Amino acid sequence: MPQLQQSTVRNRVLRAMAPEDFARLAPHLEPIALQLREVVIGPDAPVDDLFFLESGMVSISTAHDERRVEVGLIGREGLVGAVPVALDCLSTPHVYFVQLSGEAFSIGRAALCAALDESPILRRLLLRYVHTLIVQITQTAYAHASLSLEGRLARWLVMCHDRSDSDELVLTHEFLSMMLGVQRAGVTLAIQNLEGAGRIRAKRRRIEVLDRDRLLALTNGSYGTPEAEYARLIEGA
Repeated sequence: MPQLQQSTVRNRVLRAMAPEDFARLAPHLEPIALQLREVVIGPDAPVDDLFFLESGMVSISTAHDERRVEVGLIGREGLVGAVPVALDCLSTPHVYFVQLSGEAFSIGRAALCAALDESPILRRLLLRYVHTLIVQITQTAYAHASLSLEGRLARWLVMCHDRSDSDELVLTHEFLSMMLGVQRAGVTLAIQNLEGAGRIRAKRRRIEVLDRDRLLALTNGSYGTPEAEYARLIEGA
């Protein structure tokens, strides 16, 4: 099998690596398919494998099944499992599950940690990514505390839009209510209000983004800081 080439991958962390660091990881990267709602890292379970997403999205959420709330979102800009592994933790209390099916490269914890031990530059890059994810999580906490449901939904849709190849997002009201930590009726009303204002178009199991700028206007500063940190620390490195 020919060796994976850095120029062919879509994951932005892999693309941001120094060529010699990518070469360290390439023999250990295994292409896999991620299925909708698949749990890739369970709560309090050993983090044995990590995932560089090429497409699709993975949610980081609280582990309470009766009131699960999303606290973080990872797409092809990131590495699923980076926080517990980079910070030398064996596990995490959160659950990481597939929100939108897609493709990824998996890598074993041992192989990644060996590469981090060999390359301080690679370790710095991964820690910088961890920082941007922590900033995203703090902005999510701010959004939950200060925004209306419509504002929180608008922020979440823009974040999903960033990680999608289309203006049309595959989402159900049930899933949205779980991710936003509210009743389904509240999500339905918020969607209707956003649609009535011409910001989105709701379809069965899908939401189409019509006016991204007007969605951003509802986020009240809760969107943009993590994205700017990512551009500065990862893509500007």
